[in-house]
Amino acid sequence: MQKPLQSAGDLFDRLLAPATLLQLAGIAAAVLLGWWIARLLRPRLSVPVAPDDLRGRTREAAWVVAPYVLALLLLATTAGLLHASGAGTHIVATAVQLAALLLLIRLVVYMLRVSLGARARLKGWGTPIALVVWASLSLHLLGWGDDVVTVLDGIGMDAGKTRISVWSVAKLLVTVSLFVVAAMWASRWLERRVLKLDALAPNMRIGIAKFMQAFLVALSVLVGLNAAGLDLTTLNVLTGAIGIGLGFGLQSIAANFVSGFVLLMDRSIKPGDVISFTGTTGTATEGFGWVEQLRGRYVVVRDRDGVASLVPNQHLITNPVINWSYADPRVRLKLPVRVSYKDDPETAMRLMLEATQGHPRIIRDPAPVARLMAFGDHGIELELRFWIPDPAEGVNNVRSDVNRAIWRLFKQHGVTIPVAQREVRLEMVNPRVGDLAPARDD
Repeated sequence: MQKPLQSAGDLFDRLLAPATLLQLAGIAAAVLLGWWIARLLRPRLSVPVAPDDLRGRTREAAWVVAPYVLALLLLATTAGLLHASGAGTHIVATAVQLAALLLLIRLVVYMLRVSLGARARLKGWGTPIALVVWASLSLHLLGWGDDVVTVLDGIGMDAGKTRISVWSVAKLLVTVSLFVVAAMWASRWLERRVLKLDALAPNMRIGIAKFMQAFLVALSVLVGLNAAGLDLTTLNVLTGAIGIGLGFGLQSIAANFVSGFVLLMDRSIKPGDVISFTGTTGTATEGFGWVEQLRGRYVVVRDRDGVASLVPNQHLITNPVINWSYADPRVRLKLPVRVSYKDDPETAMRLMLEATQGHPRIIRDPAPVARLMAFGDHGIELELRFWIPDPAEGVNNVRSDVNRAIWRLFKQHGVTIPVAQREVRLEMVNPRVGDLAPARDD
């Protein structure tokens, strides 16, 4: 008991030594000053959007490593000043090595995030990941690594023939994470190569890329578990439970993933297509939107209001969907118009055709036509039919333009659009006789 206390006392005495306090003060001042200067410089190095060019990436990298570079320079300057004054510098020299290690790790993490692309979801986690890796390597650099591993390995429990400790769990997580990152990087590299194959259809390229990504990630998890020392035969019960779960509780999710691969392979829907979910043929535009992304479980569809809808892949497979861009993008619009029996229908149809002239989105071949459809109860039923080449630019806006032109021309030429009129007759029953008696105004 006296030996540990004596060792602690000796350590405390060394920390209170003037040379040690001077070095610790210099380290604290260098770190705080570097952090303060970095706060002043970072706004000038920030980029408003995600950069894609070398200059933008360089500015972003400078923004990321600015605090670490400044802290390293100030620590090196502090070490030089202390050495020039003849004071001890062993603690500051160690701090310089640790700062250089942290700078290198942070830069490697940033380059790894850039190489994995925007979908890596590592943005915002670069600093925590770098600090965890730096702390682990710093313990080994200072010679404390074996002692920390022994302490962490002693915290755990025995589960049969297997011992589960804090160190084994941490080693398992780190190993699997490294293999998954390597798989993501390899899948990203393969995806770029596959997307450049012009011999394959765009949907086929996306499908192959996503399949390779899922396969490599799953394989990396299994290899990582095996590399961490976990016996994969112990996972038989777990995989069986997952299979039962997929068969009962997760069949909807599995169906969506399978439907996603089907959509990618059969090329029925692809990014950029204009689709609607009315379930009926014609030119109705309820549920009208553009396909932005094809994901593993859902499709991102953005409508004309700017709202992004996440539509499950299974919905697109099992329900009718109108794909306005599947084959010929041209569609025919029909505008019903009613005129009075007092007006000449030939004049009305001529004015309806005139309303389509000059509109930039109405096709002239085939030409617009007007038809007399029926003699209705309230007027003559006419219909104007015309074609447009670009339904992706909107359908109802063309309807509105033509309807406004028809209304204006009808007003100018005195053509009447009748309003439905109904005659209501009221009859009273004589309560004494039971015969019908006309209503009287007494």
